[in-house]
Amino acid sequence: MDILLVDGYNIIGAWPELRALKMKDLAAARDLLVEKMAEYKAYTGYRVIIVFDAHYVQGTEQRYKNHQVDVIYTRENETADERIEKLAIDLSNRKTQIHVATSDFTEQWAIFGQGALRKSARELYTEMSVMERKIEKKVQTIQKKKPVSRIPLSDEVAELFEKWRRGGN
Repeated sequence: MDILLVDGYNIIGAWPELRALKMKDLAAARDLLVEKMAEYKAYTGYRVIIVFDAHYVQGTEQRYKNHQVDVIYTRENETADERIEKLAIDLSNRKTQIHVATSDFTEQWAIFGQGALRKSARELYTEMSVMERKIEKKVQTIQKKKPVSRIPLSDEVAELFEKWRRGGN
């Protein structure tokens, strides 16, 4: 099994689209990252865990699943780096390969020591871009081949079905 641990705010700060959105609406940037990582999970089959620092969201630790992606907000005074290092140790075994997505140089060295593989924010961005293009091509090919539905669906119902297909609520 492959697990991708994502340093949420590090990736948001590194990806142009997310960085621009963060300036207007941080919550929307987090949501978009979760959606993109849900696509990553669906495409690769990796388990994806996104870790956000608590300094942006005060209070106790929070954990939840969104689009089949595990999202963790660290407890106060715990950094995402610390939590990711702990998760890399806790989740590591002979059958599991841990990948950590971050461009934080210090964290990269720490996770190497745990046997995890590093994926820089730029590498993950490039991988996502290639994936999205492949998905788009496949969707276009399928749409050309598939017969028109005999049951007309409104845009809202089609969107609901698409959310269900991706594992969302």
